[in-house]
Amino acid sequence: MAQALQIDWLGRVAYGEALRRQQELLEARRAGACGDRLLLLEHPPVVTLGRAARAEHLLTPRAALAARGVEVHEVARGGDVTWHGPGQLVGYTIVDLAARGLADAHAFLRAIEDTLIAALGALSVAAEALAGTTGVFAAGSRPPRKLASIGLGLRGWVTWHGFALNVTTDPAAFGDIVPCGLHHVAMSSVARELGAAPGAALFERARGAVASAFAERLG
Repeated sequence: MAQALQIDWLGRVAYGEALRRQQELLEARRAGACGDRLLLLEHPPVVTLGRAARAEHLLTPRAALAARGVEVHEVARGGDVTWHGPGQLVGYTIVDLAARGLADAHAFLRAIEDTLIAALGALSVAAEALAGTTGVFAAGSRPPRKLASIGLGLRGWVTWHGFALNVTTDPAAFGDIVPCGLHHVAMSSVARELGAAPGAALFERARGAVASAFAERLG
């Protein structure tokens, strides 16, 4: 049976620790020992390689990244290469699709896109999804300016991994990679789209908007 979505704010968490926590919750959800969860957090700088990652999309050698304190993790989610770091709101979804009557992971992925678009609308940022491409983009932007990336994993019809929304992130932080393997896309952020100075207040507003949108959609 589907349960109300529990949303937890974890603060800034190392990627390995967040991955361990996801795996624990994933197994607990599969066993029926907990309900659906959304973990909201930030990461220190880290590059993650999904199942479809191509070596040439990592532009900076791993040794050079390590020298700067940037970890690299190969993970069991969909998608290519992405970056996480300060100013980016990351959400990990531990959700039982079967209990919610969802037919497949693609339907849930589209639901995440729609929910992030609603959250961005609450922040006065017009956003859209693009056919044939996963993620959320500034509405009408050409070339597309990407605001959020999504990559899901699935085990026994329970999802893990999730999304990353650039709130106050400097888009230059993505310079070590070809984000999501998309050469034709520019990275952007909520702050840049609003023409606002990055800061803690904007990040808190974005966190509240995302939590409210997911509570309304999945709560």
